Amino acid sequence: MIEPLVLLPGLMCDARLFAAQITALSHERAVMVGPIFGGERIEEIASGLLDQLPHRFALSGFGLGGSVALEIARRAPERVTRLCLLATDAQADTPHIAASREDLIVGAQAGRLDEVMRKVIGSDMLAPGPQRIPILNNILQMAAAVGPEVFVRQMRALQRRPDQQSTLRRIKIPTLIVCGAHDADNPVRKHTFLADLIPDAELRVIDRAGHFPTLETPETVNEMLRDWLQIPLRLA
Repeated sequence: MIEPLVLLPGLMCDARLFAAQITALSHERAVMVGPIFGGERIEEIASGLLDQLPHRFALSGFGLGGSVALEIARRAPERVTRLCLLATDAQADTPHIAASREDLIVGAQAGRLDEVMRKVIGSDMLAPGPQRIPILNNILQMAAAVGPEVFVRQMRALQRRPDQQSTLRRIKIPTLIVCGAHDADNPVRKHTFLADLIPDAELRVIDRAGHFPTLETPETVNEMLRDWLQIPLRLA
């Protein structure tokens, strides 16, 4: 069986986050991007997506999309054939981090979304090199298209997201963890923590990437996804 691949983008991102992956992998299988714009809770977003997704599918989530992917895997493990998490944090917000999001929400509601996004995603979250500014501009363009209302909902979802450590321990499917060595937001140690909790998970660190490996090193991510998609599925 060639499973369809479902991609879930991160905070204020759309299908452009996965443009290179869609182009490369859609030659081999059905690829779709799930919208994570509805709802102020991870559970609500996951529930809405499950009504739209195929019966069984490979699932890859980035950042906020990774949190949603974990909730989908928790709710419907029989539907997810394999899992890939990129730049994902499986732990809940600390009270301090949750409180710090309030000023960002107020700024977005006041019409300063571009300014707010520059605070959330600075160039220091990307690997050094001339690609930093073009990639940052791409991210800001996605955020402008998505809009401030979605920003508020997604910030609320992050503030309220559940801790998924118990979910990680129960995952029994081929799982790939991908992170950039220069990711200041979700550093390698957090991804190592994820990989240690998931039985038989594979951790891949990309030396030339930061928080956005799908944009910074697209061909490397494509190769990793292809390898992951070729892992034989375990028989039930």
